Amino acid sequence: FLAQGTLYPDVIESVSFSGGPSVTIKSHHNVGGLPARMKLKLIEPLRELFKDEVRALGRELGLPEVFVGRHPFPGPGLAIRVPGEVSHTPYGSMMLHNFLYRACGSNGLWRTESFIAQTVDEIRRRVGNARVICGLSGGVDSSVVAALLNRAIGDRLTSIFVDNGMLRQGEAETVRATFGRHFKTDLHVIDAGERFLSALAGVADPQEKRRIIGHVFIDVFRDEATRIPDARFLAQGTLYPDVIESGALADGPAATIKTHHNVGGLPAELGFELIEPLRDLFKDEVRQTGSELGLPDEIVWRHPFPGPGLAVRCLGAVSRPRLDVLRAADAIWIEEIRRAGLYDEIAQAFAVLLPIQSVGVMGDFRTYEDVIALRAVETDDFMTADWVRISGDLLARVSTRIINEVKGVNRVVYDISTKPPSTIEWE
Repeated sequence: FLAQGTLYPDVIESVSFSGGPSVTIKSHHNVGGLPARMKLKLIEPLRELFKDEVRALGRELGLPEVFVGRHPFPGPGLAIRVPGEVSHTPYGSMMLHNFLYRACGSNGLWRTESFIAQTVDEIRRRVGNARVICGLSGGVDSSVVAALLNRAIGDRLTSIFVDNGMLRQGEAETVRATFGRHFKTDLHVIDAGERFLSALAGVADPQEKRRIIGHVFIDVFRDEATRIPDARFLAQGTLYPDVIESGALADGPAATIKTHHNVGGLPAELGFELIEPLRDLFKDEVRQTGSELGLPDEIVWRHPFPGPGLAVRCLGAVSRPRLDVLRAADAIWIEEIRRAGLYDEIAQAFAVLLPIQSVGVMGDFRTYEDVIALRAVETDDFMTADWVRISGDLLARVSTRIINEVKGVNRVVYDISTKPPSTIEWE
């Protein structure tokens, strides 16, 4: 025999009794009999009782109040009914911690050093004696990938950095200096700015911009990669949030929020096998890995930069003059954040050039010029984020500098949106 605590409401909602209503409200795992393979007979002594009657019976039988008075809990398993992962949920981290460690009995055995050792071993076994090309952007993700590969295969790593003409101020020079100093890697820098800008001429739709940039990037990358002998693998810094936002999980429910050019595999004609050692990690775990690998803080704690570059921060059609305006405004914003000692406290900060113009007055003259939006967020995993409460004095200083120093801008606004419902990037 097998005895279980089926109640009358369970039976009603599951509609499993003779002569009952025809609509199933919800299925209960303990209603409907036992599978024949169990070879047991079912005993359900509470099947005709309601919850209050069961509590009264428990007290009559002398059960302690801790059992009789406790709130009901769904039978199929444990679950959290609030978005504990969202950064602005009160006590969200505590709820997740209690759920994982106290309810589910997790041991928390994942360690950065263990991940590095395992990943290095997997790369060595998979790659063998072949050469690996790493798509380098200068950001922390691709830098950590390069460091893992450097530890695994040494001088059989070649890094390719594509300058798409939509980088931050001084970006290409910084990448050359940083990687020449810390990696001593075989670094190929490709100046393809004109090629990208020509392909993007007149395109305003954000998804189309991402698609075009992805295609041109692959073409440029392939042209350079074919010149590298014995290269069989391509490594890139895809993270778990990239996979989720692209809707690329085979068993996941996520819709495509935005397209990531580094998610979805490689075109067959590219001829490389893909290596994505960070695909299961969040940004904070990537930073931990980078520190453990000995990367300098200037790389590990650098604010993220999107793969398509300033193209997705230059809303509307992209052109060289508009990029110059955005680049100059962004540099002022970051410079003032650093000067205020806030750079390391902010997860990501950047400027956005809006596709509108506004009326202003400069001296005795009317102006009709561009609008810059400033963005600064705090987050642990970049799946959720909250806007940073920047002081009014700092915002005023940044606004004054941008309007005075960047020709063509007469208005500056500050973005106070959380993720969700907004994304961190505007496109």
